[in-house]
Amino acid sequence: MGIFSRTRDIIAANMTDLLDKAEDPAKMIRMIILEMEETLVEVRASAARTIADQKEMRRHIAKLEKLQESWTEKAELALSKDREDLAKAALVERQKAADMAEQLVAEIAVLDDALKASEADIAKLQNKLREARTRQNSIMTRLESANNRYRMREMHSGEKVADAFSRFDVLERRVDLAEGRADAAGMGGGPKSLEEEIAELRSSEKVDAELAALKARMNKEG
Repeated sequence: MGIFSRTRDIIAANMTDLLDKAEDPAKMIRMIILEMEETLVEVRASAARTIADQKEMRRHIAKLEKLQESWTEKAELALSKDREDLAKAALVERQKAADMAEQLVAEIAVLDDALKASEADIAKLQNKLREARTRQNSIMTRLESANNRYRMREMHSGEKVADAFSRFDVLERRVDLAEGRADAAGMGGGPKSLEEEIAELRSSEKVDAELAALKARMNKEG
């Protein structure tokens, strides 16, 4: 049966209520649009069949009108030959053709009313379909925006970022200590020993290497 069972159900449906109750609004709006498109195709096909039926009926009416003329001529011929019985029988056949034509005219009028209703339904369905597509674009835009905001918040408050900044704090502390040792050594006024200078070089190289590695990892994650 689908979401909608009849054209009238679609026309009367409130999409806002449907989407509010849906667990997955994006999926629901896609299903609604698909159902509307299929229903629109069915209504148009039905209208096309009705138009074809009317054309066939009008052709049949034209044939019946010619048949009435033929029976009238036959009745006149019979009367001219003093065959009233044949004239009466011809008029009976003429009346049958007239009754059939009148019935077809009435059926065409009924089909005209059905066509008008179909045209109104098609217009309403098209409006509903435009509304659904507009809602679909809005939903997809909002969903994309929400996902982007979530990713940004994860980036700013996630564990990886917090861990990286904590490492920065450790490295800055090590640099502070190295600078403090250098300043303290300078305060003594004496020259540094060879071992002190080599130790400082090793400490500085280690800090620089860790800093470079951290920057490379963060660039890669970014």
